[in-house]
Order: sequence, then structure tokens, then C-alpha cells
Amino acid sequence: MSTSPKIDETLRDTIMSRPDIVLDDTDLMKALVAANERSMGTNIIDLRGIAMERLEARLDRLEDTHRSVIAAAYENLAGTNQVHRAILRMLDPVDFESFLQDLGGEVANILRVDVVRLVLETARTEHDDAALSRMGKVLSTAQPGFIDTYVKAGRSAQARQVTLRQLQSGNATVYGDKADWIRSEACITLDLGAGRLPGLLVMGAEDPHQFSPQQGTDLLSFFGGVFERTMRRWLA
Repeated sequence: MSTSPKIDETLRDTIMSRPDIVLDDTDLMKALVAANERSMGTNIIDLRGIAMERLEARLDRLEDTHRSVIAAAYENLAGTNQVHRAILRMLDPVDFESFLQDLGGEVANILRVDVVRLVLETARTEHDDAALSRMGKVLSTAQPGFIDTYVKAGRSAQARQVTLRQLQSGNATVYGDKADWIRSEACITLDLGAGRLPGLLVMGAEDPHQFSPQQGTDLLSFFGGVFERTMRRWLA
């Protein structure tokens, strides 16, 4: 003849006085349900238990989705604030040389990218090269047609305003001596106005995952639009 083990009186009194502490403990409830199923034997199917397991699984998925949505919202808000701060900094300089220095310095730091380059298409002359050398390493020039070829990278499709991609290494015409360690980039094509050749704003990163084709481009499109209008003002 067997006897059931008795529960500790103190523990029993606690549960009896506050049953909610048991109901609120998910792991404890699962253990109780599992013990109940074992006591019923293997020849009985507990439909209610199966339904509860499915509901719990759905609830877990909903909670995961909820957390993902909240995380994405915070990330988007942080990205928006980041772009806004970069734009305000970009509008501060009162001369073009300071504008370019800030672009490769404070603006790049705010956007958390390793390199920022501005590429302008032009038929270069020795006089132009001498003038460009005073502008620092942010500004570089290329022959007409270079930007379209560079952005498309061999594709026949229409070039997008913003192109995000991962690289084995950067292009020396764009990045100069930093080309070897660039692993991802954002390319923003610029319409500099009627009668002018196009421009290209490039943000390069050593992290291969900083820019990828799966990411959204709305904020970079907005930044490019502001930059485009600022460049038109300087060129005028």
C-alpha cells in the first residue's frame, strides 16, 4: 500500500493563500500540466492541453513580432535623428572648402561612416587639378559617363537614386588610398541642375554589413535631396 507524499505545510499554506503566484509562473504551470498529463496515461489525448500549447506558441510568435516592430521603430527614429543632425551640420559652413571639410569630418562622424566622397564628372585640365588639390580628399573628379557606369556596375537596368551594396574592395577613383578596406557603400546620384554633369555622393564603410541591398533607402534619399540642392547653391 502506497501513500502520496505530503507537501510542506508552509508551502501549502502559501499557495492556498496566494494561488495567483502559481498561475502567474509560466514554468510552474507547465510543470503542473505535464504532471497531470503523465498521470492520465498514454492512451488519453488531452485536446485542451494541445489547444493551450498552440495558443502559447502563437502568443510567443506575437510577442516576438511585437518586440521586432518596436525595435525597428526605435532604429528608424534613431536613424531619422541622425540624418537630421547631419543635415544641420552640413548647412553650417559659409564657404565651399569648409563645406567639403565638414562633409568628410563631422558629417561623416554623425552618419557613422568611415569615408564620404563627392565625385563630379568633368573634362579635367591641369588648372582644375591644382584647384581640386586645395579641396582636400573629399572631392574627386572623373570623366563624363563614369558615374552611370560605376553605379550600374555592369547592370543594364536604370540606375537608382540610392544604391546600397557590399564590396570586395572600393574603387580607387572614388576612395583613393582608402579603397582597399572599403567593404560596403551607399551611392547617391546627384542632379546638379540643367546644363551640368551629374555628381555622386558616396559613403563607404569598413563593415561589410553597414550597407546592403536589403536595407531601406528613404532616409538616404532625403539626405541626398538636401545635399543636391546645397550643391546647386554652391555651384551657382
